[in-house]
Amino acid sequence: MISDTSCNLDSLDVYVPSPENPWNVTRINHLYRRIGFGASKAEVLAALNQNPSALVDTLIDNAIALNTTPPPLWGFWNRDDFEAAEMANEDNDTGFYRREGKNQMMNDLIQNQVRERLTLFWSNHFVTEDDTYRSPAYQSQYYNLLQMHAMGNFRDFVYDIGISNAMLVYLNGDENVRNRPNENYARELYELFTLGVDNGYTEDDIQETAKALTGYVETNGIPWGDILFDASEFSNDSKTIFGQTGNWNYDDVVNNLFQQRERQVATFICTKLYAYFVSPTCSEAIVAQMAQTFIDNNFEIAPVLRQLFKSQHFFNDEAIGSIIKSPCDLLLCFYNELGFSLGTINVPDYMRGATQMLGQEVLDPIDVEGWQGDEDWISPDYLIGRWESARFIINRAREANTQQFRDFLIGLPIGTAADGNLATTLSGPDVEIVVRAIVNYFFPRGIEDPVIFNEILGVFKEIFPPTYYEIGGSPTWNLGFTEVSEQFIALLDYIVDIPEFQLK
Repeated sequence: MISDTSCNLDSLDVYVPSPENPWNVTRINHLYRRIGFGASKAEVLAALNQNPSALVDTLIDNAIALNTTPPPLWGFWNRDDFEAAEMANEDNDTGFYRREGKNQMMNDLIQNQVRERLTLFWSNHFVTEDDTYRSPAYQSQYYNLLQMHAMGNFRDFVYDIGISNAMLVYLNGDENVRNRPNENYARELYELFTLGVDNGYTEDDIQETAKALTGYVETNGIPWGDILFDASEFSNDSKTIFGQTGNWNYDDVVNNLFQQRERQVATFICTKLYAYFVSPTCSEAIVAQMAQTFIDNNFEIAPVLRQLFKSQHFFNDEAIGSIIKSPCDLLLCFYNELGFSLGTINVPDYMRGATQMLGQEVLDPIDVEGWQGDEDWISPDYLIGRWESARFIINRAREANTQQFRDFLIGLPIGTAADGNLATTLSGPDVEIVVRAIVNYFFPRGIEDPVIFNEILGVFKEIFPPTYYEIGGSPTWNLGFTEVSEQFIALLDYIVDIPEFQLK
């Protein structure tokens, strides 16, 4: 939603830490939860001593430098190849390979963070549903395109995605022939992928564009093979699109779109980027500046990201905790921030199944408009599952190694670099300081309500008699106690139910 009355009045000027606006655990976790899927404790500690802008540049540079994930052996198989594999092993049906592709994406989301955050974003923009086109090879090729263009040039992205096998089948481009034009892709190209609903195009533009996109039907008679251009199925009629007349073809459609409607394209895409990375309520002025950066850089995505993630606007208090976590956010961030071993659990497979159960099956959004997110993620149908999925991570980590819970608290940052961290600056840290550090670490804005904080504190303290926490008590509680692990487990088990835990 675009608004010119946003409470976040900061600009896109570079954020410079100050005593009033410090670079602290809250802002570091805010950055990592938005630009990626959470930071490890080691990354947070390192970031406390880094320049925020330099850190953003490093994260984006590293993401751009990543190679795409190598395709699997079956990444270019046709249907005959998959059927032969299934005959050799009945367990290896096409559903098996499609799950393998999703597990690979989950593994990449956990490992590579920034590039994969954009990959997930674009998968919900240039939507395809793998249960529609069915081919595991098409799924793999589509995923490769998402990775390749995730932080590259948006015009090139639009061009390549439109003639990808997955998209051609999903939106019936492979049925779009000169004597029977199919308008599905032409409509979504403008409505969902580049301009927005009813923004700068007419029904005539859609119909004429469909004619210009005809001809991509040739597969040499091999199901799930490459869909190629067949000139005999291309409409050679004159077409008028955006007021320009000619015998336009696919290349012309993309070129004319970005030449005739560059402002609309830039504004639409930057609005989506803003809503995804900053707040569902968009600032019209900030989006306009982002759009200008997009245009000035020939529709390169990375400069827009750098501008946004370095800005005062992004680090404004109003932006922090303003987005409801998607299932991927909820579970991947929690897993990465804890950094715990889950024993023999196949983590990518668990994450794929759990996020699917919670309404976010990667590479298979709910429809062509994608996941709408926000309050949809916390409907009554999903909320209990969100709590229990987070608890699954806690419980499996406990079974794998209880000691890792206490180890996490040793050296946990309190706030800013000047504040220090637990058990290194304080010989016997006050229990309230410890719990406050935990709360500030896992909640985007901490917990300001004293009643809720005292309830959390009570859960953490419950295992020991009150005398352990008294000054001069004997023995005096400290982080060296073995039972600290059970205290932390009880606290985590409690806080996953608190509404603020659902925010990032």
